[in-house]
Amino acid sequence: MSFADLKKQSKLGSLTAKLVKEVEKLNTNGASGDDRLWKLEVDKSGNGYAVIRFLPAPDGEDLPFVKLYSHAFQGPGGWYIENSLTTLGQKDPVSEYNSQLWNNGTDAGKDAARKQKRKLTYISNIYVVKDPANPENEGKVFLYKYGKKIFDKLTAAMQPEFEDEEAIDPFDFWQGANFKLKAKNVAGYRNYDSSEFAAQSPLLDDDDALEAIWKKEVSLAEIVATDQFKSYEDLKRRLDYVLGNAAPRQDVEVEDEVQIIERERAEQEVTAAANSTSRSVTSDADEDDALSYFAKLAEE
Repeated sequence: MSFADLKKQSKLGSLTAKLVKEVEKLNTNGASGDDRLWKLEVDKSGNGYAVIRFLPAPDGEDLPFVKLYSHAFQGPGGWYIENSLTTLGQKDPVSEYNSQLWNNGTDAGKDAARKQKRKLTYISNIYVVKDPANPENEGKVFLYKYGKKIFDKLTAAMQPEFEDEEAIDPFDFWQGANFKLKAKNVAGYRNYDSSEFAAQSPLLDDDDALEAIWKKEVSLAEIVATDQFKSYEDLKRRLDYVLGNAAPRQDVEVEDEVQIIERERAEQEVTAAANSTSRSVTSDADEDDALSYFAKLAEE
């Protein structure tokens, strides 16, 4: 698809319906140290502010976001911090183990499954409009990982609740809007409830500059490509070790322990984005997700 076609679709609004359909499907179905990633910096009180613009899908790709499932928990043998094969619609050893725990008929089993359940992260390309904590990021394209709270705000922009609100495509160069990202600390959790979209406006008035931004986007499809995930066998071996059920092969596990330190740091970023609501709200949402997910596994 050419840049001219992208602008034509913006005027026709043809991408919005496609995005809404994909969001509905997601709702129904329920890389650490990467300098391509942007993260909101917060102060000692946990407050942070920046203005970003969600960007259209990269050239040759259909959607401006991808979703990634991961697991992060600690067992007798150490940390398990891995991406889940359920992202690809494949069987995953942790999901299978959690299903067994959930269906063993005990509260302890359900509690253990909840602690080990998969976490959902969304990833998009963004343009940093304003970053007071790191102004050198302004005017640059990054990848941005975010959780359900921010994704819900994107959905609400495309599907407004009230008749007097106009729907927008938040990923559109011309018909979209800047997103004012506001973080604060609520009961010990990162909270983004105050974040909001500015008025609808083009990102820039120069199409040549917009095209240059578009061409700097990172492929999202490559992030969730099959070769970016470990095999079922490797994940099962790691899970057994973390659970204390098997001794590691030294040549493999020594390297994994180094990777765990890096993945743990990355997981903190993922968790901060996912835990974007207060404790009570997040717990309710997690409970619903766990119930529906494990019930589905039990039926298979």
